[in-house]
Amino acid sequence: MSDTTITVLGAFMADLVTRTDRMPVWGETMRGNSFAMGPGGKGSNQAVAAARQGAQVNLISRLGQDQFGHMAQQLYADEGLYTRFVTEDADHPTATASITVDDASGENAIITVPGACEAVTVEDVDRAEVAIAESRVFVSQLELPETACRYALGVARRAGAAVLLNPAPALDLPDASFAEVDYLTPNESEAAALVGHPVENADQARDAARALRERGVTHALITLGADGVYVSSPDYEGHIPAVDAGPVIETTGAGDAFNGALAAAIAEDRPLAEAVRFANAAAGLSVTQPGAAHAMPSRAAVERLLG
Repeated sequence: MSDTTITVLGAFMADLVTRTDRMPVWGETMRGNSFAMGPGGKGSNQAVAAARQGAQVNLISRLGQDQFGHMAQQLYADEGLYTRFVTEDADHPTATASITVDDASGENAIITVPGACEAVTVEDVDRAEVAIAESRVFVSQLELPETACRYALGVARRAGAAVLLNPAPALDLPDASFAEVDYLTPNESEAAALVGHPVENADQARDAARALRERGVTHALITLGADGVYVSSPDYEGHIPAVDAGPVIETTGAGDAFNGALAAAIAEDRPLAEAVRFANAAAGLSVTQPGAAHAMPSRAAVERLLG
């Protein structure tokens, strides 16, 4: 098991998932097939994923003083996360994601309400600066306010931590921010938004990854779902296949499993290609289970899959 430290800046969201035979139209009331509630949010999921790979994980986030906030705190206690930088907000609710899934097509519609997460500021990052400096890897996404995310990238870079940015949702950051990123991990649609051209095949993924490196990113890793990952890096250039762990139940959280496991592997100084294969195995296992945070696999499961 790893004793390395990772700091994650990111959102917790309570996922409220309703499944139906079809999407309702405006003004229509219809009966759903099932409802499930569970912990989600990219940053929170990635923190759990890294912790389940044995890393010591600090989380920087903000919760409301409500039942969803209690859900998050219980999750973090169960997973052994360090939460001294998870603050509570008396004026805003915990963030939520209301997800309606069409059982026939698998398509979904999602409404997110950032709630307390919108109140995360650069001061929250400053309070965690010592922890960031003591970390091997700093991880962020772009679900929290852009000002805080961009500021944190600079803090982590100056502190000497390896900076991993999962640019979700995709925002057109300035080149100065990209230059502070060691590992950038967009999926196909996020990469397309960042480079301005489709990313629908291996050649386009290669071109996009190289374009992102030209903007200052050291290692560009474009995740391609069931097709694996394209890596453009001084250490490795090429496609790394996905790892099949069994029948797919739900793909929610697969990217978070990948990013959390990748951060843990980088913190252990694994070679990049090996780290990506490790993260691919974690992502492959996550889709064989329902839910988001609860589907993050254990290190033992990842190691068994890799043999």
